[in-house]
Amino acid sequence: MALAVVRSIRSPRELVTAQETEDFEQELLDQYALAMSAGGVGDEQVASHRATLFEFIRFLQRPVWTAEASDADRYLAWLRSSKDQATSTRYNKSIALRQFYGFLVMRYQGDIHTLTGHVVDQPIDEFNRPTKPYHDVPRVPPSQAEVEELFARWREWLPEARKFLPAARDYLAASLWRRAGLRISESVMLDVRDWRPDLGELGKLHVRYGKGSRGRGPKTRLVPGINAVDELLTWWLRDVRHQFGDDWDDPNAPLLPSERRDRLTGRCLRAGANALRTGLADAVRRWLPAWDGQLTPHGLRHFCASSLYARGVDLKAIQELLGHSWLSTTTRYIHVHESHIEGAWAQANERVAARLAGGKR
Repeated sequence: MALAVVRSIRSPRELVTAQETEDFEQELLDQYALAMSAGGVGDEQVASHRATLFEFIRFLQRPVWTAEASDADRYLAWLRSSKDQATSTRYNKSIALRQFYGFLVMRYQGDIHTLTGHVVDQPIDEFNRPTKPYHDVPRVPPSQAEVEELFARWREWLPEARKFLPAARDYLAASLWRRAGLRISESVMLDVRDWRPDLGELGKLHVRYGKGSRGRGPKTRLVPGINAVDELLTWWLRDVRHQFGDDWDDPNAPLLPSERRDRLTGRCLRAGANALRTGLADAVRRWLPAWDGQLTPHGLRHFCASSLYARGVDLKAIQELLGHSWLSTTTRYIHVHESHIEGAWAQANERVAARLAGGKR
């Protein structure tokens, strides 16, 4: 998305006509978009914020700097009652408004007051901001036994698949979600060169298109080949990948290719997210029907975090594996077994009893 060329907002002038007021308002919006872009926020996120601001301005029907908390109250209530928007949508829009008005207060409060006589307020506060929607529906993944059964039967079926190559590719992608907690978007963008068996004891997978926080650009990380990821990638690159085409030794070729070819080069295209998602859905329908329509790639990411935590991996390590910026995000991915608390309580009592018994001697 190309940003508009903006004038200096501090150029001396007065707001006399309605057109001048509208132009000044547009300059504030453009300066905010420019600041977001300078901070590394992606084009899609910038466009999303601008769309929210324009919607709010149309609802407000007066200059943006005149908004008060009561205006935000009416706007958010309108989104809920008249637009029937989800909690997550309303929460994201409230955050966009809060950030924009924080920008106005910090950078242009003085200029706005000089030109308009208004003091900018922060219309989003602790009372009208929608609740963060993380705990509406817990994404509890299947049990360890269920996932083991799914992947065991999927693996046994591969030699019988009518189209072995895409079936094997979908199995590998789902295994990366299950064992290393990769996002589907990260998996799609992997290239052959991103598997580095020379790094570390088990090798490392270079995730170049990780999700950046608050819409910022790709956040890279190195994922170690733990949890049998090294064995899976060795099998894939040694026994399967070359069957897709002669680009198997090109480091820039997609790690997860499509059977479709580029019309100009004849080389494999990159498999799309929908194809990988469909591969998992078909496998779940076949071998784990109780979870048909419920187990998603992101659900396997939750399973990865939960299973590693159950095996004793600490939260900080899981955070780094999943590529989360905040530990609080990682904790929402951990779903312990229903008897986990009772087991921990019993172990704690045993340790206390052992110490007391030792003290009596």
